[in-house]
Amino acid sequence: MAMIVCGVELTGSDAVVCLLNMDRGQFNLPECKVRKLSLPKNHSREDLKQFQAAFAALMAEYGVTHVAIKERMPKGKFAGGAVSFKMEAAIQLITDIELTVTLLPSALIKSTLAANPLPIAFAETGLKAFQEAAFVSAYVGQLKSQ
Repeated sequence: MAMIVCGVELTGSDAVVCLLNMDRGQFNLPECKVRKLSLPKNHSREDLKQFQAAFAALMAEYGVTHVAIKERMPKGKFAGGAVSFKMEAAIQLITDIELTVTLLPSALIKSTLAANPLPIAFAETGLKAFQEAAFVSAYVGQLKSQ
């Protein structure tokens, strides 16, 4: 049974997603109609609930059981914005479906890629350039959940 992982990069008010499954040692990128889910800049509680519901529905539609989120720094030069942390919390608090959510620190991503280089050049995946961090998160998440 192939396990589908959704890699997520939270940037600004967007959750960029990339689905990846591994079946008998072979990686596969399932076709996904959504590349990113967004939250309005001046969002209400209702917008946040809609974002959460849309994310949960997408995961359910594709049978995703694991979500791997590229961790953002809470402070410093590369700190994530407040909206991205709200989106992360909304994803972590999904209860409608069975979902394991993992945060991947940059150091873990680097060490995992050093030990297990990507089996395919990103340019050959057919994904959009802005999905690269989500793809890498999905790959590392897939390896970590094995």
